Amino acid sequence: MSVIRVHLETGERNVIQRFAKALKVSPEDVVYTALDRLMSETDNPVVRQAIVESKAARRGNLPLWADSERSVHAYEGQSDDQPEERLQF
Repeated sequence: MSVIRVHLETGERNVIQRFAKALKVSPEDVVYTALDRLMSETDNPVVRQAIVESKAARRGNLPLWADSERSVHAYEGQSDDQPEERLQF
């Protein structure tokens, strides 16, 4: 079996691990399912554009679903403005 490595920031990895634990599956199961769903949309121009834009955006920002450990609010010592429903995983 071939291997493709995905390099994640801590805030990304933690969310995936919590989500997998809540579902009683492995983080690899979550990532594989996400990739499976993405690859079924390869003919969608919006998905293609999102992939291209995501590459550039990752250089300095975490995705919206990630823990906000690097956010400006955390740096300034202010409370996080993350919605409560995102904090459950």
